[in-house]
Amino acid sequence: MKDYGGNKTLLPLVPDASPFSGSRPIIGHIIENLPPGPKAVVVNHRQADIRKATRHLGITYCEQPVLNGTGGALLAAMPFLESLVYENLIITMGDVPFVAPETYLSLLRALEVHDLVVLGFTPQDKRQYGVLEIQGNQVRRIVEWKYWKDFSEENQRALPVCNSGIYGAKKESLLHSLGVLASKPHMVKKEIGGVVRDLEEFFITDLVEYLPREGSSIGYIVSDDENEVMGIDDLSALLRAQKLYQHRS
Repeated sequence: MKDYGGNKTLLPLVPDASPFSGSRPIIGHIIENLPPGPKAVVVNHRQADIRKATRHLGITYCEQPVLNGTGGALLAAMPFLESLVYENLIITMGDVPFVAPETYLSLLRALEVHDLVVLGFTPQDKRQYGVLEIQGNQVRRIVEWKYWKDFSEENQRALPVCNSGIYGAKKESLLHSLGVLASKPHMVKKEIGGVVRDLEEFFITDLVEYLPREGSSIGYIVSDDENEVMGIDDLSALLRAQKLYQHRS
């Protein structure tokens, strides 16, 4: 998180002396809301802190050696995903604390029809979220902001559902597509230590393109509350999340 040196997933939902100290860390709240079953956390930044704070939760840790995108995080978890016997899984984000247990279960129920299910939401301000291009009950693609920002106003209004970055997936379909994902990195420019560098990154959203080629179905569900899928990216978002948690508790 900008202007914060620690791992933001350990920030408290219940602050004490400052917004950065307190109890009820974000990641613990997320893990408790997930359905029963084996769980893994992909770690990189300040991973020793994550392991220490969550060691009592019985989770597996998958190290992402290089920060190479959301798809890179999923690829880092492949040994865990391949090692277990299960049919369906949830892919969620470590800084989105308010997704309700029932919403996760709704993603899993939707996998009775689809191979991958996207959790969408309809905010008043779409800001720089990716949007879902939908046809019937299928997601045809996820259009990133850098592309849809140049669409006509009419076309933008026709894309009201945004991508939360949270998914349900069938194991067999997902694992089959990860090999394709790993073979097709994107080259992106990022500033690291004041220097702009070209880096390889992998995006989970590419799965929406790859899976249908294998005959897979991509569905979606929509959260009624955009606060449910809010991410914590800066201090103002953290303060807002702490107030929301106080009102919900």
